[in-house]
Amino acid sequence: MTIEIKVPVLPESVADASIATWHKQPGDHVERDEVLVDIETDKVVLEVPAPDSGVLQEILEQEGATVLGEQVIGQFVVGAAAAPKADAPAASTPAPETAPAASGTDKSDVVTPSGRRAAGETGVDANGVSGSGRDGRVHGSDVKAAATSGGSTAASEPLVNLGRSEKRVPMTRLRKRIAERLLDATNSTAMLTTFNEVNMKPIMDLRKTYRDVFEEKHGIRLGFMGFYVKAVCEALKRFPAVNASLDGDDICYHNYFDVSIAVSTPRGLVTPVLRDCNLMTVAEIEKGIRELAIKGRDGKLTVDEMTGGNFTITNGGVFGSLMSTPIINPPQSAILGMHKIQDRPMAVDGKVEILPMMYLALSYDHRIIDGKESVSFLVTIKEMLEDPTRLLLEV
Repeated sequence: MTIEIKVPVLPESVADASIATWHKQPGDHVERDEVLVDIETDKVVLEVPAPDSGVLQEILEQEGATVLGEQVIGQFVVGAAAAPKADAPAASTPAPETAPAASGTDKSDVVTPSGRRAAGETGVDANGVSGSGRDGRVHGSDVKAAATSGGSTAASEPLVNLGRSEKRVPMTRLRKRIAERLLDATNSTAMLTTFNEVNMKPIMDLRKTYRDVFEEKHGIRLGFMGFYVKAVCEALKRFPAVNASLDGDDICYHNYFDVSIAVSTPRGLVTPVLRDCNLMTVAEIEKGIRELAIKGRDGKLTVDEMTGGNFTITNGGVFGSLMSTPIINPPQSAILGMHKIQDRPMAVDGKVEILPMMYLALSYDHRIIDGKESVSFLVTIKEMLEDPTRLLLEV
């Protein structure tokens, strides 16, 4: 029995999608629920599993093709046996005429679109990667595996590709969407950034004291993000304009606290939403962020997890950033940038002390938020972080 492989029903906000990666090729045997193909939208990656055990008969839309919801992209035969491989004859059998092209130094004709994208993201020379696909085709998974193992030609022969060369890699749909939103935020908001700094020693001492018992009880490490989110929620309660958004000529004030957390993934920076943060404990916040980060890394985030959010926190400090001016995530009115914690000499009661200091940056839409509110909001976060007891007492 032959079954049509179709693109899943796309969310209302998504007009079309593109074929990211075919994990199987025509003639390959597939087990039930094994992933056949990844469909990439400007928000998430959708996996299309095999409807039953059988063989992928035909691919109708190749990688990189633009497709619509419920469009037929392949044919699948239920219960069929795998087709014989083209290289099944003994070693004494002459190789096909096309074999040298696949095994030569220039393999650009067998590098798939996903392979080219992965090459651009990882810096690996796809021409030096052994392809696992049919006829030696190099897929994105092959390039990423080579990047992890360091087994590419670029890594083992660094002098081969020196020179004035260029490489063009198509932008992924997510990267295009990120670019559009960033440009829109820059052009359509009156964005301004204010800075402050916070002494992280109280929280670092607190973490050192309760780190082991916290992990033993809750099954997760006590990080900094739980404190950041709790401090932000308390500040948002005091300054409703920062928790608001513009809708035409109206200002919409939200009486709930959904915080977007910037997460770096192989596909780009995404901002999944942690909902009702004001009702969560530090442990629940840490678990929620970890789950979102894992889903983002594996491309499992849903559209619902990617939409909404009233305020964004981005932590460039994990990559070593000392200071930055984050860009607002529309239609939100503000975003908080956390940075690297670094020991600096500070004046304390007339004496110089070495303290772990961190810069805070709040970018905000000046159309909604006045300078006094933005500065007071940031000072509130500073005070909460420098005296964590205030987070518990809400004072």
